[in-house]
Amino acid sequence: MVSIKTEGNKSIVEFKDTHNTIVNAFRRVILDEVPTFAIEDVEIVKNDSALYDETLAHRLGLVPLTTDLSAYNLKSECKCGSVGCALCEVKMSMAQSEAGYVYSGSIKSEDPAVKPAFDTIPVTKLLDGQEVEANVVAVLGVGRTHAKWAPGHAFLKENGNAVDLVIESFGQLSGKDIFNKSVDVLIGKIEELESKL
Repeated sequence: MVSIKTEGNKSIVEFKDTHNTIVNAFRRVILDEVPTFAIEDVEIVKNDSALYDETLAHRLGLVPLTTDLSAYNLKSECKCGSVGCALCEVKMSMAQSEAGYVYSGSIKSEDPAVKPAFDTIPVTKLLDGQEVEANVVAVLGVGRTHAKWAPGHAFLKENGNAVDLVIESFGQLSGKDIFNKSVDVLIGKIEELESKL
């Protein structure tokens, strides 16, 4: 028996009469194999800020992006053969010439379904006369490749005769969507194993 409660960015999935190892399998899949969008390729057009281009690109990569799993494929599984197309990539841009902080909200996406999950994450700071401009590409990835693709934090908690799987979303997907996708991934792994036996 499984039930889900959601409070803000936290979802609690309660498992009754389920061994901890089964619940832990969901936790591991959530951290390592639930895909989300993150910025992967960065072309710095202009950067007058105090940050090196590499540091700016790294910060952009860590901005969580809302994710639409129904419309996109992992690049490695796309029909384009990992070349990059509208089914596996989302193009974005960032530009600011006003002095002050440059926030994640200045990242503009070609797809409104894939955009910064939060608009107030500081990326860099500009002084008078400074500018920053970048073209970026976001792709789907998984946490086992890089932590920037992890959808959230997940841990187990004993709850009497039940075990709670606590999922704290980073904003790309809701906790419920993260859990539902982990179910799909785990079923796929079981079916693959069965086919090889």
